[in-house]
Amino acid sequence: MTGITLTTEQIRNAPAPVRQWIEQEVITSLGLAPRPPVAAPVQTAHLVACSVDDVAGVLEHIRGTFPAVNVLFEFGRPGISYGQPAVMTFRLMDILHHTRLHEIGQVMTCLEMINQALTVVRKDPSARFCGYDNEGHCLIAPQTQASIATLWQDMMARQQAQQPNANDRIAPAA
Repeated sequence: MTGITLTTEQIRNAPAPVRQWIEQEVITSLGLAPRPPVAAPVQTAHLVACSVDDVAGVLEHIRGTFPAVNVLFEFGRPGISYGQPAVMTFRLMDILHHTRLHEIGQVMTCLEMINQALTVVRKDPSARFCGYDNEGHCLIAPQTQASIATLWQDMMARQQAQQPNANDRIAPAA
């Protein structure tokens, strides 16, 4: 066995395919490779574009499971769009890091909860919120990402509207 040491700067400056290869090697060596999803077989499931109402319905179904709610709102962040028809991609490792979960299996469990909630909301057992590729990415429809971002912004606006303005506060008695 031969080993090499690379600095962060060397990795950062490496071509994208080399960085992706290094990432895959680290993920594999640490045993963090995502498990295959427990979802329905690919040929019977289809990725759907969720409206704000769909996302609100999913949120209502998973509201009691804080990690799943965190994972759902991770998709409100901008992702990378590619393909035809376009899909948004999110790295499972980024979701793991941002949600502060401990292992990819927990992220996958949350994603399956979200997928199951969507089947209830849509009344369609083949509907899927997300899919996966072989390189550790989660895929969603661009409209779904936009709907999650909109729902998050609406929730924040409602929360701010409910909080009293600093100017409206009563001054303490002197």
